[in-house]
Amino acid sequence: MAINTTFNPAYGRGVVVSPAASSASSEIGGGSKSIVLTNLGANVCYVRVGGSAVTATTADYPVLSGQQVSLGKFQDYTHVAYISADGTSLHIIAGEGM
Repeated sequence: MAINTTFNPAYGRGVVVSPAASSASSEIGGGSKSIVLTNLGANVCYVRVGGSAVTATTADYPVLSGQQVSLGKFQDYTHVAYISADGTSLHIIAGEGM
């Protein structure tokens, strides 16, 4: 049985990035089991969580314009990769819970 807890963000560690047509990534640090992604822009972006060499493609998880999603991750995953063909703005913050 899964137990869901309210998301507890790692305050002061959130970043705002600008996904573009080429994949880029940002370090979110290890140790947390969740991330929350908020698409602040007008276009869809795609994300992938992994180690330092992670790359996102349009086959990865979509975050629609104006939407917020919470994703679970392995504790040792330290980076989030992102891509958006038309560009957007994405807020990323790690934490615990969903």
